[in-house]
Amino acid sequence: MMTSPYEKYRQSSVQTSTPAQLVMMLYDGAIRFVRTAMDGLNKMDYEKTNLNFGKAQTIISELMSTLDQSYEVSKNLFSLYEYTNHLLIEANIRKSPEKAEEALGYLTDLRETWLQASKLAAGQTETANG
Repeated sequence: MMTSPYEKYRQSSVQTSTPAQLVMMLYDGAIRFVRTAMDGLNKMDYEKTNLNFGKAQTIISELMSTLDQSYEVSKNLFSLYEYTNHLLIEANIRKSPEKAEEALGYLTDLRETWLQASKLAAGQTETANG
């Protein structure tokens, strides 16, 4: 099977990424899939909508399964992921752009929070090593 240069790059970037970068990739993917699903909703292309909401839900399930439940923040994050997943299911079933928009807001906020936290953590690592 022939692999495209893009696929090789993508595979390499996943294999060489830090855990923080991998989480960012998951958020980016979920956000992209929700936006694509919303585009499908606008165009009444329900196959596209269903497929992409499903992909976003799979990513959220992955984020949920990787949480370390020994931390209190993980329990809160789990609840937020669960609610976001619920919104995506509702958006898909009811063809509701409002529910999708709300879910997208949570994902975007979580991505931004994760980005800031990873920058802080990287700064602390540099200070400790410097």
